[in-house]
Amino acid sequence: MKTDEFDYELPKNLIAQTPLAKRDSSKMLVLDKNTGKYEDKKFTDIINYLSKGDCLVLNDTKVIPARIIGTKEDTGAIIEVLMLKDLGNDTWECLTKPAKRVKIGTIIKFSDELSCECVFVGEDGIRHYKFMYKGIFLELLDRLGEMPLPPYITEKLNDKDRYQTVYAKNPGSAAAPTAGLHFTDSVLNKIKEKGVNIVYVTLHVGLGTFRPVSVSDVTKHEMHSEYYTISKETADILNNTKKNGNRIIAVGTTSTRVLETVCINGKFKEQSGNTNIFIYPGYKFKAIDCLLTNFHLPKSTLVMLVSALAGKDNILNAYKHAVDEKYRFFSFGDCMFIK
Repeated sequence: MKTDEFDYELPKNLIAQTPLAKRDSSKMLVLDKNTGKYEDKKFTDIINYLSKGDCLVLNDTKVIPARIIGTKEDTGAIIEVLMLKDLGNDTWECLTKPAKRVKIGTIIKFSDELSCECVFVGEDGIRHYKFMYKGIFLELLDRLGEMPLPPYITEKLNDKDRYQTVYAKNPGSAAAPTAGLHFTDSVLNKIKEKGVNIVYVTLHVGLGTFRPVSVSDVTKHEMHSEYYTISKETADILNNTKKNGNRIIAVGTTSTRVLETVCINGKFKEQSGNTNIFIYPGYKFKAIDCLLTNFHLPKSTLVMLVSALAGKDNILNAYKHAVDEKYRFFSFGDCMFIK
């Protein structure tokens, strides 16, 4: 299976640079995974595709201002650090630019209250840093860090909250679970009123989600691991949903990867850990029935995941339609509901 099989033409002007004025005003392309038929709807129509007893699964991770810029203590060279994963004990896995300037023992200073020391050198710009600080770490990040917008977004984000879901709760992500950005409290309340259960999992989005596929053979791509957790309450509701013959609807590829990781022999259980699950065509889904997701980058692991669920030809046909109809793509873009 070749990476090039998941490519498609996307005009640059269709990459959404800013969020819409209203979160829930996006368009939604509804795709039937069994027939390949699609129809143009609006996001708020999602309520019509959910039924009493269904379970909607949201990723409640919270994006931290994970991009921080400092200077090397010895030379004053400017270094950019993107925090990807909390390794515990004030140590973080980070992407570094320019990485070649940072060796074990290098100290980077961000302010008088915050600095870090490189304790591990990995490949592809990965470094591990031990952070040293005075005060409360997340408060310092709020003051010194920037929201880690993807490189294809070149416009400034005026309101940091628009790169958070309205239900974001657990800090730790280097990117937003973007399918969730469309939801408002009003839409969530209407879904609850319909008798749909809403549950939460946490996956801290890191390099595994947005790292590009650099190999030509899909099966040779190695996913980076990301931390997840699922509670007993969520697991119990999911198990009852399955038992009663109702559907599990994942919001986003991150929720999907958690659910497919923890579903063993058709059962969910409370657990935490790291997942590097890589879902591409040929994968047999165990946990989810439907998926709400945004439109993804060509040749990305996320296009491969939705192709595994709905079929590669169905996805590429639907994407071509979305391009023709000028849907907005990627993080701040429109969404697709795969039923």
